[in-house]
Amino acid sequence: QVHLVESGGDLVQPGGSLRLSCVASGFTFSRYDMRWYRQAPGKERELVARIGRVPGDTRYADSVKGRFTVSRDNAKNTIDLQMNSLKFEDTAVYYCNAIGVPGSYWGQGTQVTVAS
Repeated sequence: QVHLVESGGDLVQPGGSLRLSCVASGFTFSRYDMRWYRQAPGKERELVARIGRVPGDTRYADSVKGRFTVSRDNAKNTIDLQMNSLKFEDTAVYYCNAIGVPGSYWGQGTQVTVAS
């Protein structure tokens, strides 16, 4: 059975940092592209960062470039999102997503709230 479990969400002040983690199980992690999405209240889910099967293959949304860093550890079946210089507009539920064959899998999400 496939599981993606996110953790690390919290309440943080603007300018602060958080590190989100996602642990995967039930599929061959190294064969999947991995992504972080987020969804703020009243808004559509948006792609924040992606990392390909090769760890250095990364891309970011313009809104987080230079502040967020995505990484993966294929030995541990984990993907992380280091978030620095957090802004109010980063407040959202963050979701881990795996894309490959035979399909796409989602975690349950972790809440990040940026507030003073």
